[in-house]
Amino acid sequence: MEKRRDLFASRWGFILACIGSAVGMGNIWMFPTRVSKYGGGSFLIWYFAFVALIGSTGVIGEMSFGRATRSGPVDAFGAACEKKGLRKAGEAIGLIPVLGSMALAIGYTVVMGWIFKYTAGVFTGSALEPADIDGFSSAFGGMASSFGNNGWQMAALAAAIAILMFGIGGGIEKVNKILMPLFFFLFLGLGIYIAFQPGAISGYRYIFRIDPAAFFNPQVIIYAMGQAFFSLSVAGNGTLIYGSYLDDQEDIPASARNVAFFDTLAAILAALVLIPAMATVGAQLDQGGPGLMFIFLPNLFKGMAGGRIIAMIFFVAVTFAGITSLINLYEAPIATVQEKFHIGRKSACAAVGLTGAAVSLCIQGIVSDWMDVVSIYICPLGAGIAGIMFFWVLGKVFVEKEVNKGRKEPLGGWFYPLGKYGFCGICILVLLVGAAVGGIG
Repeated sequence: MEKRRDLFASRWGFILACIGSAVGMGNIWMFPTRVSKYGGGSFLIWYFAFVALIGSTGVIGEMSFGRATRSGPVDAFGAACEKKGLRKAGEAIGLIPVLGSMALAIGYTVVMGWIFKYTAGVFTGSALEPADIDGFSSAFGGMASSFGNNGWQMAALAAAIAILMFGIGGGIEKVNKILMPLFFFLFLGLGIYIAFQPGAISGYRYIFRIDPAAFFNPQVIIYAMGQAFFSLSVAGNGTLIYGSYLDDQEDIPASARNVAFFDTLAAILAALVLIPAMATVGAQLDQGGPGLMFIFLPNLFKGMAGGRIIAMIFFVAVTFAGITSLINLYEAPIATVQEKFHIGRKSACAAVGLTGAAVSLCIQGIVSDWMDVVSIYICPLGAGIAGIMFFWVLGKVFVEKEVNKGRKEPLGGWFYPLGKYGFCGICILVLLVGAAVGGIG
């Protein structure tokens, strides 16, 4: 008898939850920088190509793997290895993406603490008080030091765990149905406002220009691949676990297509806001990460007409994107604790939340290195193992049966070989190249 499992109540609830998991800081503080730094439209062409490839293989595969096994990575990998008498080995391997998800969630908790503090600060005015770029840098440095932002960090974690305690339909789905449409609405509004600022047009010209030299530059191709890979959240954990809550009647390839489209749209909107905004002051966006969001952008907003309102809208939108990603990252370890220890959801949430609180407080001063290790090594490793389990271990008959559930027309014969060789090959490339150059995500 199949164990009872909480499910998403609607197709769009599932899609919005997956979009929420994918849309995060990579779209906002990294994608615009990559576009600006690596040739504008030349980078975009490669990025779109990799999104299409990964979205049509890896995203579909992880969703289908989760739905087929109705479990998180540990039991899913165990089920894949069961016919070979290696279930326990499969379960042990399944811990890799679960621990990766937990580690990433812990690091993200620190970042969400920063976002919560700055969001409150733009409303009170304190976040825009520094007089110049050095002042903003000093303010951020003080906050980001060890034990420099405990209260806001715990508030962010408490918000995420509270949502997760309400379950899939009552918590994750309802929150994403509200926050994701609001995120797109707010960023669209920012884009329209920036479009009317003097000098913004030069930013648009750069975004969409095609530089042949950049287009054929291996570095541009590599970073476009890394950006697409990490942006779509294929890591053998979050997308797989959300798929396990999906009804058999839902069309997974169609859902994956929507997730890839809206995740890309979010990234493009961020680029259309940030690159032209920097162009209004004659600057090129060449630095991403926390420095962009917490130092350069507040300094830029402060000097713009209506800058405080713009900062409010921006940080509220960023908060929405961040919290939906954070709940996805914590969901895989929570589901695993439920499955392996046979305890209730609230107890599992409390256990994972307390662990996240203790560790995240201790890593505040080293969070950048912490996130680098997880993203460079564990995320692509988890995605690659999930791809191997699904496409190689479970095999063609199983794969085609699962991805075609709920579809009127089966996927073409291209899907299985493209997933088996194309997606799994990309996972290996992302891992090896990322390790060699210090990260491409």
